[in-house]
Amino acid sequence: MKISDLSSTLAVSEMTIHRDLKPLIEEGFVIKTFGGVTLSNKYKILPQNACVYCQQNFNDKLAFRIVLNDGEIETTCCGHCGLLRFQQIHDQVNQVMCLDFLLLTTINARRAHFVMNTSLNLGCCQPQVLPFEHKEEAEMFVKGFSGEIYTFNETVNIVYQDMVSNND
Repeated sequence: MKISDLSSTLAVSEMTIHRDLKPLIEEGFVIKTFGGVTLSNKYKILPQNACVYCQQNFNDKLAFRIVLNDGEIETTCCGHCGLLRFQQIHDQVNQVMCLDFLLLTTINARRAHFVMNTSLNLGCCQPQVLPFEHKEEAEMFVKGFSGEIYTFNETVNIVYQDMVSNND
């Protein structure tokens, strides 16, 4: 919301709005924007099937689940968003889980093999990241649909660097 809109709606001065928002900004409840504020992602109420990173609806077959140290579970729409979210909060993460792309079995993402730059387009976030529990299955997939295979840490770095370079 714009500061001026808050001031009008609440019938107080803009200086009062700034003063009252200061502790909310410091606590991380809201984020300053140009001319206003917005709720931080941490406090936004998202639909049950919305990605915590990009807010898109998701398909459970592509979803990543991040289990935090406090037991809370965050869900992202795909590996791309899951790895970016992991990069943001890695020190708070207990587990990262996803489904094997072919077998649809739950796997530990930290031990998975990820295929990127494949010719198969699933219509989700880019660059697309497809998890496989076994390297041999990832290699067979790459033979049919092209791509490169990476470890968890390599994939986190590649996706993060891609995001950084696209924001420059």
